[in-house]
Amino acid sequence: MQIAELLGADGPLARHIAGFAPRKQQQSMAQAVDAAVKARSMLLVEAGTGTGKTYAYLVPALLCGGKIIISTGTRNLQEQLYYKDLPVVCQALGITARRAMLKGRSNYLCQYRLERMETDGHWPRSRQAADFGHICTWARQTQTGDIAEVNAVAEDSSLWFQVTSTADNCLGQDCQYWAECHVVKARRKALDADILVINHHLFFADMVVKEEGFGELLPEAEAFILDEAHQLPDVASHFFGLSLSSRQLRELVQDSITEQARDAPDFRDLAERARRLDKATADLRLALGHDKRRAPWSEVASSSTVDDATVNLRESLQALQQGLAEAAQRGTGLDNCRKRCEALTERLSLLINPAEIDGIHWFETHTRSFILHLTPLNIAPHFHTHRVTYQSAWIFTSATLAVGDSFDHFADRLGLKDPQSLRLDSPFDFAHNALLYHPPDLPMPSSPNYIEKLVEAAMPVLDASQARAFMLFTSYRSLQQAAELLSDRLRYPILIQGTMPKNELLVTFRDLGNAVLLGTASFWGGVDVRGEALSCVIIDKLPFASPGDPIVRGHIESMRQRDEDPFLGYQIPQAVITLKQGAGRLIRDINDRGVLMIGDPRLLSRSYGRFFLDSLPPMRRTGLLDEVRAFFAGQDEPVTTLDSL
Repeated sequence: MQIAELLGADGPLARHIAGFAPRKQQQSMAQAVDAAVKARSMLLVEAGTGTGKTYAYLVPALLCGGKIIISTGTRNLQEQLYYKDLPVVCQALGITARRAMLKGRSNYLCQYRLERMETDGHWPRSRQAADFGHICTWARQTQTGDIAEVNAVAEDSSLWFQVTSTADNCLGQDCQYWAECHVVKARRKALDADILVINHHLFFADMVVKEEGFGELLPEAEAFILDEAHQLPDVASHFFGLSLSSRQLRELVQDSITEQARDAPDFRDLAERARRLDKATADLRLALGHDKRRAPWSEVASSSTVDDATVNLRESLQALQQGLAEAAQRGTGLDNCRKRCEALTERLSLLINPAEIDGIHWFETHTRSFILHLTPLNIAPHFHTHRVTYQSAWIFTSATLAVGDSFDHFADRLGLKDPQSLRLDSPFDFAHNALLYHPPDLPMPSSPNYIEKLVEAAMPVLDASQARAFMLFTSYRSLQQAAELLSDRLRYPILIQGTMPKNELLVTFRDLGNAVLLGTASFWGGVDVRGEALSCVIIDKLPFASPGDPIVRGHIESMRQRDEDPFLGYQIPQAVITLKQGAGRLIRDINDRGVLMIGDPRLLSRSYGRFFLDSLPPMRRTGLLDEVRAFFAGQDEPVTTLDSL
C-alpha cells in the first residue's frame, strides 16, 4: 500500500483512529517526507492548520525502518507526540518500533542533590515544606525520575532547581548515584530507540555543546524531523552564542558553601570567598539599573559603576577559584565547583571584552537577576557545518515557515542550500468560517491614545462574539493598559497573562466559555483552543520587533553595513511569521468559526501590508462592524467586502 493510501479513507489510520478524516494535504506531505527520507535529502514543509502534519511525518518515519530523531518546539508538544500520537500511529500500522523520549537533564530528579538537601537541612520548613514532602515521597517510587510526574508541586517551584542538576553542577561518573541516575537511564533508553522524541533545546545542546549525552545516536539517524521549525533560528542563536547569568553565579555560591561545610569544614575562608562572590553578583545587578531591560552592552560599557562592578565580579570569581583549587581534593562536589568556577571566570572575561569576538553583545535584567549575552549575527555557517556532519534526511516543518510563497527567509537564516520545499494550505474552509475585520479610523500605533482607541473598537466585537476571545499584544505595557481600560467596561470574565500559570489560564478560559484572555508573546503560538470557547482573536498591531531590541538592532546595523535593506530582508519577514502564528490561534478544527481583528491601520495604508495579507489564510475581509455582527449571528455572507484589502 502506498503512503497516500495508508492515510486514505480505506487505510489503517482511518480504521483504527476514531474521527480520522483523509486530507489531500496530509497525503501530499507524507509522500514528500517519504521521498526525502529515502533519498536522505532536505525538505521544508509549511503545513497549514488542520493538515495533520504529525501523522504525515510519523507514517513514513515509522515505515523507513531506520533510526529517526523527531524534535519539537516545547516539552508539552514533545509529551503529546510521545504519549498520544506516536502510540496511536504505531498501533494503526501494526509496528512495534522501540520508542523513547528524552528531555534535558533539568527535567529529571538528581538523587545526589535531593540527598544533600535532606541531610544538610537546606530545605524550606514553611510553606514549601509540603511540596518537599511530595517530592521525597515520589522520589522513593518513581521509575523515570521525570519531574512532570509530580502534579502536586508547581512546575515553576524553586524546589525543582535544588533537586535537579545542570550541565554545570552534575558530578558525572564521580557521583555516588551514577549507576541509578535517572538521566543516565533515560539516555540509555534513547540510544536503544528506533524513534527518539526530543525538543529543540535538547537537540542543539547536544549538537553544539555535547552536553546532553545522546550524541552517539546522531550519526546513526536516518532522518531528523524538526517540527515547529520556525523556532529553530532563535534557539540555535542561543546555543551558538555565549551567556552568563546571575543564577549560575548564585548556584555556584550556594553549592560551594554547602560542599565546604560537608567535606572541608576547616576551610572556613572558602565560604567567605563564596559570599563575596554573592555580593559582587548583587552589586553588578544594581549597577545595571533598577528597571527590567534588554539593551546593548555598549549602553553601559562606559559607566564607571558598571566597570567597577564587573572588575569586582571577576576578582571575586578568581578568589573563589583559588580557594576551590586548594579544597578540591576533599570531595567530588568541591572539585566540580572548581571546574565550574574556572569556566565562569573564562566566560565572564569573554563577555566583558566583546571587541575580541564578532557578535551582538547585550544584557537583560529582571527584578533580581541579570544575564550577559553574546549572540552571533549569522548562525547559518555554524548550523550548516554541524548539519552536514550527519548524512541524513532533514525535514523542517511548521504551520509558519514561508513569507508568501517563499521559504528564502527561513532557509537563509539556517544556511539551508537549495532545499526542496512544499507549501500546503489549510484544509479548513477559511473562506466561509473566518472573517478578517479591520476597524476603520484607528490612529497609527505610535499615537499615545492608540490602545484606548483599539479597546473602543474591540468592545462591540467582543459584545458580538459574546467574548470568547484572545486579545494578543506586542508588548506587556500595551496589555496592561488594555486590561485597565477593559476592567470597568467589559461584562465578561477577563483573564490576564501573568496572574496564573499559562496552562491554568487556558484551562480556566476553556471552562468559562465566555472569557477574554489577554496575552503577549507566549500566547501567539503553541496554544490550541478548539470549539466555541475561542471565536475571536484580536491583534493590537503588526508584530514588528522593537528596533531598540539589541538583537534586532544588531541585525539592522549589520545589514545596513552590507548595503542590504533590513526592513524588507529581516523585519518584515520576521513580523509576517509572527502574525501568522497569532492568527493561527483562531481556527483549530474543521467546525471552528471566528473573527480575526487586526487593528493596525498600516495593514491597508502601507504598501508592505500586502506581505501580511498574502500570508494569511484566504478569509473574507471587511471593515464594517455590521458584517461582524452578522457573522456571529450566523447570517449569510457579508453584503460587501473590502476588495482593496
